Amino acid sequence: MTKVNLKKYKSWKQIPLAVQIVIAIILAVILGSLLGGISATNPDLINHLAIPCNLILKALRALATPLIMLAVLHAFLTAEIPGKSGRRLSVLLFTNTTVAILIGLFVANVLKPGAWGRLAAPLSSEASTKTFDPWGLLQDIVPESILKPLVDNNVIQLIFIALAFGIVLRSLKTQQISEDKTDYLAIEKVITILFEAVIRILHWVIALVPLAVFGIVAKTVAFHGFEPFKALGAFIISVLLALCLQAGYYLLRVKFGSWVTPTSFLAGGSEALLTAFSTASSTATTPITFEVLLEKIGLRESSASLGALVGSNFNNDGTALYEAMSALFIAQVLDLHLSLVQQFIVILTSIFASVGAAGIPEAGLVTMTLVFTSVGLPTQYIALLVTVDWFLDRCRTAINVMGDMTVSCLLDGKQRRVEYANKQIVDI
Repeated sequence: MTKVNLKKYKSWKQIPLAVQIVIAIILAVILGSLLGGISATNPDLINHLAIPCNLILKALRALATPLIMLAVLHAFLTAEIPGKSGRRLSVLLFTNTTVAILIGLFVANVLKPGAWGRLAAPLSSEASTKTFDPWGLLQDIVPESILKPLVDNNVIQLIFIALAFGIVLRSLKTQQISEDKTDYLAIEKVITILFEAVIRILHWVIALVPLAVFGIVAKTVAFHGFEPFKALGAFIISVLLALCLQAGYYLLRVKFGSWVTPTSFLAGGSEALLTAFSTASSTATTPITFEVLLEKIGLRESSASLGALVGSNFNNDGTALYEAMSALFIAQVLDLHLSLVQQFIVILTSIFASVGAAGIPEAGLVTMTLVFTSVGLPTQYIALLVTVDWFLDRCRTAINVMGDMTVSCLLDGKQRRVEYANKQIVDI
């Protein structure tokens, strides 16, 4: 960075997060290389470098459950979902997310990026012994108490409670609106404020991510050298390949399921996709996505709003794909085997966790802790992924937005909007 560019930033806080992480990685590699000689004689000193990372991961785990709970409740209370279109929207979102996770697991199982570098598995790891009991899982859906899933980070129980309260609150809101009552506004405002409060705290925690990256990279380099980071290169390639396959799936759905051609889909939506990549925030991209769907692609307003405004609350295909691949990657790095039934658990928890992923940078790190916990993987190894997450986050955000656009096109059907076609003729 030149001196001219440095003058632009009056403080560390004004430097973009991605740049902060790159600086932290460079400094950590230098420090880790210097400390490598004393790693055997004074391991405690080097272990202390990971303390900030451990604290940040604990904060992320603490935020994960209330984030998912409030995200689901907020979506149910604030989203405008018509009956028939809402059911079709739900099917499309569930299908796209499931396909994304399956693509991610397929690529991770075939390429095995974690095999490029190994780390010793911690003694407390349960991934190699955890078994899958379908009847036990069914019985475990209903928690013993309402607060227990929040304490245990149990995603399935948490989603059950969130859906139950969300459906009931949505029903009560509809009933009160029909009766000209406004009692529901109080709980809606409370949930909205709490959701925004969690997001704000999440911003504070994410601002400390460069510190966590510095500590964990310095510790890893000091103890293990650069061996684990060779696997990260393979992991980046694997994730990018999986995201490209998911993008190809979207284009096929658009080609055969709507009147929009893949060429016009990419050309018209390029502004939204570039914005998503540059901001790493699907929330910040939402108004641009809605505008390009209306003005440049030419969808009906109802279709554009359902996909870009409503669907974006639930549709995080890129995030779900990434979290599933991350779980399998860390298991491979630790030389642990995740069976097919355990990978099925990863599919379930990734679907649920992606619903609660906030549309802000690095938010996938929060819900990833729940995916790891579901199959007994040690969450402290998520810190290794932080070193590359700043880049992959931008890529998967673009896929999230592309998924929103795809859903809107599919909802619009195979018949083009007549008034838009007429407008195009007049303009010509």
